[in-house]
Formats: sequence, C-alpha cells, structure tokens
Amino acid sequence: MTWQFAVSTLGMPGVPVPEAIKTAAGHGCDGLEIRAHPDEEVHIGLSERDTVRVRAQIADAGLQIACVAGYAKVCAPGPDEPVIAELRALIDLAHRLGAPSIRVFPGGDGTTPDVVARERIGAVLDALRDSGVRLLVETHDSHPTGEAAVRLVEPFAEPGLVAVLWDALHPWRHGEDPARTRKVLGDYLGYFQLKDVASPQDLTPLAPGEGSVPLAECHELLTPWSGWVSLEWEKAWYPTIGSVDTPLRAAATWLTQPR
Repeated sequence: MTWQFAVSTLGMPGVPVPEAIKTAAGHGCDGLEIRAHPDEEVHIGLSERDTVRVRAQIADAGLQIACVAGYAKVCAPGPDEPVIAELRALIDLAHRLGAPSIRVFPGGDGTTPDVVARERIGAVLDALRDSGVRLLVETHDSHPTGEAAVRLVEPFAEPGLVAVLWDALHPWRHGEDPARTRKVLGDYLGYFQLKDVASPQDLTPLAPGEGSVPLAECHELLTPWSGWVSLEWEKAWYPTIGSVDTPLRAAATWLTQPR
C-alpha cells in the first residue's frame, strides 16, 4: 500500500503557483492540494489559458494536483441551484486542471436535512462520471465526524466517485476516536489531511507531532490504505503562524515512519 504526499496551498496564501511548486518539490511532495478561492491564483472561473499554464507548471515540475479544495457547502441552507452550480464549476475546474478530486464542505447549520445534500450531490453525478473527478466531503463544520460525513456519501454506493476526506482534527475534537473514524469510513475514505493543534479548544495550528491530535494512531490505522496524505497548514486563517516549511518537514517525518 502506498501514500502520496501533498501540501495544501492554504499554507501559502497569496503565493504564486511556481513558488508553491518549489516549496512542495523541495520537501519531497508528490503533489499540491490546490485551494480554489477568489483570493488565490487558482479559482472558479479561471481562464482556459491560465488553466493550461498552471497545469503545465505543476506537471513540468514532476508533481501532480492531489485535489482541488473548493468551498461549496452541500448542506448549506437555501436554494439548491447555487450549490449545484458551484459544484459543477469545481468539477469543471478540476477536470481542466487534471485533478482527480474536489474537496467540498458540509457547511450546514442544522436546518438542512442530509437528504438535501445527497440530492445536490446526486445532481452532479453524471458530471463526475464524465470528467473522471471524485467528490470528497470533508469531515468539517456540521458533519465533523466520520460517522456524520459518511451519511452524505454512503447511499451512492460508489466510493470511487463520492467519498470522504478525513481531516485529522475535526473528528477527534468532536469526540470520535481515530479507530472509530477509520472503521465507519471503510471504503469511503478517499483522502487524509494531516494537521495538529494543542487541544480541542485551542485550534492554532502546530507542526505535526507537536500537539495533541493522535497522529501516531492515525498513522497506524492508515497503514493498510493507499491514497493522498496532505498537510493542511492553515496560515490563510492564522496569518501570524510561521511558514509552511517547518510543519512540512514534520509531516515528511510522520510519513516516513515505519509502516
């Protein structure tokens, strides 16, 4: 079983793609997790010319795009059409970039039933199939545990098409043990984001291994699994923390522990 190592550009806010590539390659990464956001070089609506340029820059460096991290919220309250349109735009962007997957959030406030999110995802299944792009729902906000997130994807019974991104932080801080997360996700584990913090209350990012997230247990649980492991260093949200270099070194050490 093999892991592929990526770093999210969330840890390099405002940094041009060539510089992000240099950082990723310099730390032995296999790929980049691209944050698709209006504040960044890569975003929904990126021109075809710029899409071709970014794709070529990454490929020419010997890297891959691990995932396009979007901000669509499948459980968001309100009408379906804007959510479905954003999902379609993310799928199109990922397809043009040659990315294998998109990351989306649940994003609910407790008023939107799971069935609504599933209907929205169902509306883009054909686009996912046609493009070869996989949709990953992150363990986050209204569905922070593996048990909650898998409810949104399991009914489709197509883990190669619709699966879950396991963010190491959120299930744990909401009381779900990593062994439980891994068990409930089963074949629906599509991606793993590596991160660490001091406690469930203090969410300031720390380099992997410096905090309390049970990353050693996660490493053991993930050992029989193959897929992308990406460092998410949340410098875009915590601008006073240090550069991504130190946590990237720690992430590389975590990855290279005996399996």
